[in-house]
Amino acid sequence: MTDINKDIGTRIKTLRDLSDITTEEIAKELDIDEETYISYEEGIIDIPASFIYQIAHILDVDLALILTGEETRMNYFDVTRAGKGFIVDRRKEYIHENLCNKFIHKKAEMFVVTVDPKEDAKPSLNSHAGQEFNYILDGTVKIFIKDNEIILNEGDSIFFDATCKHAMIALDDKPAKFLAVIM
Repeated sequence: MTDINKDIGTRIKTLRDLSDITTEEIAKELDIDEETYISYEEGIIDIPASFIYQIAHILDVDLALILTGEETRMNYFDVTRAGKGFIVDRRKEYIHENLCNKFIHKKAEMFVVTVDPKEDAKPSLNSHAGQEFNYILDGTVKIFIKDNEIILNEGDSIFFDATCKHAMIALDDKPAKFLAVIM
């Protein structure tokens, strides 16, 4: 596992301990088994971005604190210059570029997500609390939501209940990029 995963796991463990929340309680809240959750904290297995988002919500902290270890400070605006977002490159399936990691008490998280084409017909599905909006910036993707498979092209968008299991793959043997807003 990467040092990034270990650092994130350590920060989550520290924040959970400070919040007096047990591993059993947080695992139940995430609807996963406690052993899996402990593996996340120990950096043994990759934490899906959706779970990091949920954990930040449960611990009542900004996502950036978990990802970077830095407190958010901006309360009027946060400018992110092109290509300068905080890169969350933890899973081989997706690269997330956080577009707003310094604004305090955000009501949504914004990412530009790059998806590489995959040989597998169906990627691993994930779910998280809230809702999600995806706008395709470049390429073509197939999104899997529950029992549905939907093709989205550049300029298409989708809004969905993020508690439904979902995932995306890039099509046509080319990477795809989309704007993801998680609320």
